[in-house]
Amino acid sequence: MSFEDWYRQDRLPHIYCAGCGNGTIINCTLAAIDQMGWKKEETVFVSGIGCSSRAPGYILADSLHTTHGRALAFATGVKMANPGLNVVVFTGDGDLAAIGGNHFIHACRRNIDLTVVCMNNQIYGMTGGQGSPTTPIGCLSSTTPFGCAETPFDLCELATAAGANYVSRWTSYHVKELEKAVRAGLETPGFSFIEALVQCPTAFGRRNKFRQVADHIEYLRSHSLLKAKRDRMLESGEKIPGDMFVVGELTRRHRPAMGVKP
Repeated sequence: MSFEDWYRQDRLPHIYCAGCGNGTIINCTLAAIDQMGWKKEETVFVSGIGCSSRAPGYILADSLHTTHGRALAFATGVKMANPGLNVVVFTGDGDLAAIGGNHFIHACRRNIDLTVVCMNNQIYGMTGGQGSPTTPIGCLSSTTPFGCAETPFDLCELATAAGANYVSRWTSYHVKELEKAVRAGLETPGFSFIEALVQCPTAFGRRNKFRQVADHIEYLRSHSLLKAKRDRMLESGEKIPGDMFVVGELTRRHRPAMGVKP
């Protein structure tokens, strides 16, 4: 069976904008799930509201498209009611870190056996291009027309500090690495968080001088700093450019987990 068998063919083509990175993230996630050998009738996908949260509607398995920011609350209920199910959550930076922020930190704290894939486009893509909790300083949005002045959340650091067992970050450029990271998250008991930085040509790109989709993807590639290289730079006292972001496996541990499959 190919990961393409997980798609609802009757729901295609999708509604994502041309050049959106979310489809790439769905492909990587389903490829990892297919490698796990999971059965569709034993797998549930949960999402909130936003571009990323439309993902479960294209997948041939039971799914919950819930209210804004509440994906983890619903996913917790599913997992605790039936620990035998495999539960995967698709979410975005606004859905997860703004209105859903409290659910996020407490799901990490409880270390519930969920795998969360966050498509972080650093803006509210569906509702008007407003600034989100991850919009970089200086970047433009409909609510920050003169540049964002607020320090953004580092979602991976937040997940690690709150107690998640597995945390990693990649981008829509790093397809194979992202696929492997999702699989590692699926294999890890407890709360797994995989952040995928993605391009959003409609809401973010056109406001922030990424005239072509390829320009934004190249930026994600060139500004990614492997964790191992970051660690070497810190050891040697080398200065790390402020516009770089760390990618790779950031946390792997074995805290006691809730809702683990029997």
